[in-house]
Amino acid sequence: MGTVVALDSLLAAQTLWHAGRASATALGEPTGHAALDALLPQGGWPRHALTELLLPADGVGELALLLPTLARLSEAGATVAVVAPPYVPYAPAWQAAGVALEQLEIVQATPRDALWAFEQCLRSGACAAVLGWPLHADAQALRRLQVAADSGRCLGFALRDRRHAANPSPAALRLEAVRDMHGGSAWQVRKCRGGPAPARAFALATP
Repeated sequence: MGTVVALDSLLAAQTLWHAGRASATALGEPTGHAALDALLPQGGWPRHALTELLLPADGVGELALLLPTLARLSEAGATVAVVAPPYVPYAPAWQAAGVALEQLEIVQATPRDALWAFEQCLRSGACAAVLGWPLHADAQALRRLQVAADSGRCLGFALRDRRHAANPSPAALRLEAVRDMHGGSAWQVRKCRGGPAPARAFALATP
């Protein structure tokens, strides 16, 4: 008969999963927004996972939300891939936000090939973060993206129309762009790994 090990010692050593308690290896990747990190159960973006941003339209603050993370990763020498963006990224603005442009890869793809390219970049293991705009991804396609992000140990960000909010998603984190009481941009957590979704929205600070 094997040695009996006390449950508390297993928990303390982080070798046993405990409901409602995130292990040290499951802590999130800092978002660059302290108030958002404080809201999320893992303290940041879920690592090796897909995050879904649900948007009422393009340009509602999604890049302002992501640029601090992309800047930190690229400045550390990691590759950030942007797959089939709907608009050409404005390099001076990305550079002003701290993104090392030499670490930024823009992947051009047709709408037909964009989902495949997104998945391949996530799975490659060559990227620290990948942004994509999957227009017609169903639950099965999103699950492939989630698995690819896990396999490639990558942060995946899927920017999608908020009409998809009513559909179930395998993404580890879902944020929806909403308006706060002052008419500014805010983000409501619709789903998150590691705990219940917080009721309070995160409002982006305006410059």
